[in-house]
Amino acid sequence: PGPWSGCPWRARGWSTAATPASTSWAAPAATAPSWAAGAPPNPSASVSRVFPPPPKPGAGRAWRSTTTPDQGKGVDGGPQQPLDPRRPLLLQCDPGQATKYLYELLYNDPIKIILMPGCSSVSTLVAEAARMWNLIVLSYGSSSPALSNRQRFPTFFRTHPSATLHNPTRVQLFKKWGWTKIATIQQTTEVFTSTLDDLDQRVKEAGLEITFRQSFFSDPAAPVRNLKRQDARIIVGLFYETEARKVFCEVYKEKLYGKKYVWFLIGWYADNWFRIKDPAINCTEAEMAEAVEGHVTTEIVMLNPENTRSISNMTSQEFIEKLQKRLGKNPEETGGFQEAPLAYDAIWALALALNKTSAELVKKGLRLEDFNYNNKNITDEIYRALNSSAFEGVSGHVVFDASGSRMAWTLIEQLQGGVYKKIGYYDSTKDNLSWYNNDKWIGGAPPADYTKVITTFRFLSQKLFISVSVLASLGILLAIICLAFNIYNGHVRYIQNSQPYLNNMTAVGCTLALAAVFPLGLDGYHIGPGLFPFVCQARLWLLGLGFSLAYGSMFTKIWWVHTVFTKKEEKKEKRKTLEPWKLYATVGLLVGLDVVTLFIWQIVDPLHRTIEEFTKEEPKTDTDVSILPQLEHCSSTKMNTWLGIFYGFKGLLLLLGIFLAYETKSVSTEKINDHRAVGMAIYNVAVLCLITAPVTMILSSQQDAAFAFASLAVVFSSYITLVVLFVPKMRRLITRGEWQSEQQDTMKTGSSTNNNEEEKSRLLEKENRELEKIIAEKEERVSELRQQLQDRQQLRSRRRSSNPSREPSLPLVRCLVSEQADKLGRGNCDGSRVHLLYK
Repeated sequence: PGPWSGCPWRARGWSTAATPASTSWAAPAATAPSWAAGAPPNPSASVSRVFPPPPKPGAGRAWRSTTTPDQGKGVDGGPQQPLDPRRPLLLQCDPGQATKYLYELLYNDPIKIILMPGCSSVSTLVAEAARMWNLIVLSYGSSSPALSNRQRFPTFFRTHPSATLHNPTRVQLFKKWGWTKIATIQQTTEVFTSTLDDLDQRVKEAGLEITFRQSFFSDPAAPVRNLKRQDARIIVGLFYETEARKVFCEVYKEKLYGKKYVWFLIGWYADNWFRIKDPAINCTEAEMAEAVEGHVTTEIVMLNPENTRSISNMTSQEFIEKLQKRLGKNPEETGGFQEAPLAYDAIWALALALNKTSAELVKKGLRLEDFNYNNKNITDEIYRALNSSAFEGVSGHVVFDASGSRMAWTLIEQLQGGVYKKIGYYDSTKDNLSWYNNDKWIGGAPPADYTKVITTFRFLSQKLFISVSVLASLGILLAIICLAFNIYNGHVRYIQNSQPYLNNMTAVGCTLALAAVFPLGLDGYHIGPGLFPFVCQARLWLLGLGFSLAYGSMFTKIWWVHTVFTKKEEKKEKRKTLEPWKLYATVGLLVGLDVVTLFIWQIVDPLHRTIEEFTKEEPKTDTDVSILPQLEHCSSTKMNTWLGIFYGFKGLLLLLGIFLAYETKSVSTEKINDHRAVGMAIYNVAVLCLITAPVTMILSSQQDAAFAFASLAVVFSSYITLVVLFVPKMRRLITRGEWQSEQQDTMKTGSSTNNNEEEKSRLLEKENRELEKIIAEKEERVSELRQQLQDRQQLRSRRRSSNPSREPSLPLVRCLVSEQADKLGRGNCDGSRVHLLYK
């Protein structure tokens, strides 16, 4: 009756007997030839179906399932239908009831050969227990992946494919659309967990990856938010229909839909599942339709799509027409309607297997009637017959894999405009994908499986680099001109009195500092990562040595002026002596300290290329791409420590230079005639460096601003130093023609000692030495007179103490002070004070 009409056993005269929760078909005790003859013998063995019985013909009742672990479909997960009020409630897919009926069947005659459970929960219990009685189990409605475990269920077969059969199709689609990163969200049930575990294994074998895996029991809000936060794009959803509405309501709220996202769902939901009003969600029908638009479903093909005749000499359409005629109106509302072709093919698979088994048993002198619960040989024959089954059924090609699961095609559909459209089929047995090329995407093309991060480097503005480079080049040219001028006019007295060798060092230092501008502006736009460490070292060495030479020579000058001309009066004799080697040694010491420090830095902790990453930027034109800006830096492991040492030492030199320049601003000396210009240069260099160093550290993430500050500080410092030190000398020699007069004097006398100013200076120095000698003699004479005066005062005091009444005698002191003695009144010399007048 019902979907069992046209059953091959009924055609051969098999009888059936139904029980309240099981239906038994009695197998004839005869060999295969007698079956073919159509003469059914007396039953001695039976096949028991552990599932509620189908309605009797004409009763108008449809069999259905209540809540099951695979709920939501007819036998194993179909859409739930309301209970028929005209029939009593039967507990279907209930493991407890199944256990009761199973033992009733086993302990009551006739002996059973085959057990045929329906849904997964009952199949799990029956198949696990059946091996104890050497019974074969054949199911037509179980999809749980757990039933594929041959160690746990060694005698289990099913014509309903495993739920994991969706996974090869999903993996094939992932490959077709070029996706490698997949996210999943599942309802926490055994069937979905095992399905997802299988998918995880398959994607790894295919070189893909499940990046995010979320699960929920009843409330999907938090997992959906996590998917949004983790930027999931390709999402596989495994949940029942009622939970699907909850999920997509949250999907709408989180905006996890549209052209950036693709959802993969199970295909056995009702076509209008998202339009059904559900009090558990607070989204409108329009919102739900917007959220689910474009999703892809995979569904096991349970009806052969090709119009070919099956082993029963019926096409799939003829089978459906006969089935609908038996069921009456609205067959789609009948629970298990979709699985009817699978059940029909299960009966054919069993009949063919028993035929084959009977033929094999005849060769061994056995019969099916010889079967009992201890006879494993007959069970093995039936197992081999079923395992080798291969025929065309109304559900398609029927064949079992090594785990006893049905291999079948998968239907691929896409929701387009609120209607499911077939876009392809996949045959996992042949790895063949039949594609209709009618898939549609909201964005016009399949989206990316993740937000592609495009790394872009922030390079220095080339206009800025070229402009500063031109200035630096002009500065180097100016430094070379100043150096050549200083060397060429080194014989001129005015140049000689400015310590030209120190000025030459200043010019060379400015040249090195200006040359450092070029490596400061080099980045990944000009050079590769391999050359970057050398550029970093070039920056450090050029700046370090340039600063030490340029500033060190000026600092040495101002230090000598301050040391000599601010000494105490008693050291005046020594202050006039200037030994040039001491100046050069001071500069060499400063340069040597820099060289040692830089060498240790380079050996212990060398500079290398580091990458600074910034916040990702979202372009306006492409939603699947984000830009990750990066910036190259020269850095080392302990960069802050080295910079602290370097900046600390240089900063002290700058501050000390400012102090010395201020202290010597009013000093005038012929030995270093340009020390005021040096002081002015030190002011400018110190101010620029003290401002630029911290600013460039703050602006290190802004390549243009940092380069502009650093390079322009170097350029302006060098320009100011060169202009202040050398331009006045050039102007004086050009306007006064001093180098010409000295050249002429040299040609006439052979030397420059006849210069008027030099002669005057020589005479003044001679006169000064004579006067100093006279002063020294007079100071010695004054000391003698003071001693004599002290002796006389002591003698006078002793006399007064011995003769107190005696009048004090007149002073007997006579004063003689150099040429001033005649001007002093000798009678008025006061013994208590001697006036000393000398120059």
